Amino acid sequence: MHGASSNPDPIADDNRPVLRDSAYRKLLASRLCAALAVQIQSVIVGWQLYDLTHSALTLGWVGLAQFLPMAALVLPAGDAADRLPRRWLLIASFVTMAVASAGFLLLTLSATGSPVGFYAVLVLFGVARAFSGPSYTALLPQIVGEARLPKAIALNSSVFQVAVIGGPALGGAVYLAGPAVAYGLCALLFAGSAAAVASIRRALPARADTSKLPALQRFAAGIVYIRQRPIILGAISLDLFAVLLGGATALLPVYAHSILHVGPLGLGALRSAVAIGAFTMGLYLARISLTRRAGHVMFAAVAVFGLATIVFGLSTNIVLSFTALAIMGAADMISVYVRSSLIQLATPDAMRGRVNAVNMLFIGASNELGEFESGVTAALVGVVPAVLLGGIGTLGVVGLWMWLFPALRRVDALDAVRAEPPRS
Repeated sequence: MHGASSNPDPIADDNRPVLRDSAYRKLLASRLCAALAVQIQSVIVGWQLYDLTHSALTLGWVGLAQFLPMAALVLPAGDAADRLPRRWLLIASFVTMAVASAGFLLLTLSATGSPVGFYAVLVLFGVARAFSGPSYTALLPQIVGEARLPKAIALNSSVFQVAVIGGPALGGAVYLAGPAVAYGLCALLFAGSAAAVASIRRALPARADTSKLPALQRFAAGIVYIRQRPIILGAISLDLFAVLLGGATALLPVYAHSILHVGPLGLGALRSAVAIGAFTMGLYLARISLTRRAGHVMFAAVAVFGLATIVFGLSTNIVLSFTALAIMGAADMISVYVRSSLIQLATPDAMRGRVNAVNMLFIGASNELGEFESGVTAALVGVVPAVLLGGIGTLGVVGLWMWLFPALRRVDALDAVRAEPPRS
């Protein structure tokens, strides 16, 4: 059970602004600390391993090492988030991430000349992410209630982008003091995230899945439900294929090192550009919301993402590259906002762990597996052609998905979306 209460839904009638909710503020603080640590660590690991091997394929292996454990554990992690206390699962995940950062620290201090140890620690980090994703996403509606959920999603995304803006730049700056310092800072931030979640004392609604189905049937329930809801299937798969093909950010170390010649500080700035665009758009969405034609807006945003990817791929000017990346971030923010709201609102609470686990798998595939695809493609045809092909492929996916998922295209007001019970 997720926590007992005399009121089955103690926050359903809470109309306070979400930021006045102390439990939500603690959850938001944990997200900020963890996201900041992830961004710092991503910059440091990417730069350190590329500097060690001078191979674009190495960056691909970084993504694959994180994706494989996520793919293997995503269904059990989602089931765990629906049957066990989500808060404690999230705490355990953050503690494991802190251990992984400590592992990177030890490898750095050992001055190893091989990337193999780093890949092993990345696998451990991927295991932690497999459980943290569905646990956090499913916990959020329990904390704020469905009425305040879209606002909480917008604020979550904005805070995440603050971390993405500051994290890469801070990571590049801290790298000048040495990667060991950066990894130590990441370990402290992950530990802080665990402490923030542990300090939440609210009695949460008891909506756990108490079914007696065999484990494999429970694991598969999330997949079955997604297949039954075209708007969820379309939203999740759009992210997978569009971002999988348009994963230009995986090659930023190569652009910073060999094309734009801006060094680790420049790499941090380029990584921050995506977040600056996303953060700005997030603030705009939090003010105006999307009350009409949400499906059309989402598809248009993904198309802009593909076009901006093409511009970035062709650019040899740091200002133009920064601008293209910022536009990519703004467009992706719109897509994330619409997709996240649709998935959460269209899913019953007792299944949110499993449905969000599948979503996390698709997101992981589009990011980590996308990094692997970008690294392999860059090794085969070159860095610039790989980015251009990705942008063109993203545009193709937009057109195909608008045809395959007309229900998703026709989504109008987000607050009109409702969860449906699973079909027998």
